[in-house]
Amino acid sequence: MENYSFNSFTLQLEGLTIQEASVYPVFFFFLFSHVFILIANVWILILVCIDKNLHQPMYLLFCNLPINDILGNFILLPRLMADILKPSSKILISYYECVVQAFAGHFFATTCHTVLMIMAFDRYVAICNPLRYAAIMTNKMLMKLTVSAWGLAFLLVGILIGLTVRLSRCRTMITNPYCDNASLFKLSCESVVINNIYGLTFTVVLFTSSIGSMVLTYTKITVICLTSNSKTVNSKALKTCSTHLFVYMIMLFSGMLIIVLHRFPQYAFERKMSAILFHIIPGSLNPIIYGVQSKEIKNFLSKFLWSRKVLSS
Repeated sequence: MENYSFNSFTLQLEGLTIQEASVYPVFFFFLFSHVFILIANVWILILVCIDKNLHQPMYLLFCNLPINDILGNFILLPRLMADILKPSSKILISYYECVVQAFAGHFFATTCHTVLMIMAFDRYVAICNPLRYAAIMTNKMLMKLTVSAWGLAFLLVGILIGLTVRLSRCRTMITNPYCDNASLFKLSCESVVINNIYGLTFTVVLFTSSIGSMVLTYTKITVICLTSNSKTVNSKALKTCSTHLFVYMIMLFSGMLIIVLHRFPQYAFERKMSAILFHIIPGSLNPIIYGVQSKEIKNFLSKFLWSRKVLSS
């Protein structure tokens, strides 16, 4: 039976439907993932800060990803782990906390796209205009790109959530393990046509811009590589671009899976898990991928570990 309560400030989360025997394995999986994401991403940030060889536009722009991954996981996983240990009937959340969680979740997902778009621009300039790279990618340009990535995401998501907050509420059940925009506006008995139109437009524009910028960027890079006889240029393009493209494809596939599963209500549990894994998988793999592929990071780690061995001996 539908639970009706006009403008209630206490909401109930549906949570994850997990068998009792699987509660603690799932809990420790989320706990391990959370700790690993924090340690790996903070470690990458520390490396970039203390090693002057990493004070390059590519790595400075990349720092936006670990910061976003840390923030995205802090918003979701601690609350989710606490809720897993509770009976489903006792998983309650205040309306304001729910709004903040929804905003943070959509902000995290949107920033993933915008940050990877500005990183693609950096790779384009480095490979297609190497002689002008230093003149174009100045500290001022890095600041503009970073502010644009975060500012655009904040504006788009702010409008998205703002359209939902204006609605009155007549229900209290969030049919998700955490709050998002769709779950929030479904609490209303008013017309949500405007929310659906903006939400669809927002998604189409974001994905079109993201995928379009990647296709355009890598098409031009591919043309440069095919017409260039320089092995140095081709080797640099292969190393730096493959890393960036691999990270982008992981993020894109994780996001698309959620959208596809929304169309199949019978896969509700799989949709919930894919939405949670969207916060976990990219955040776990990004530092590993860049750490393995980056010559500068590997050199720094080798020197660091060698110095520790010398000191201990």
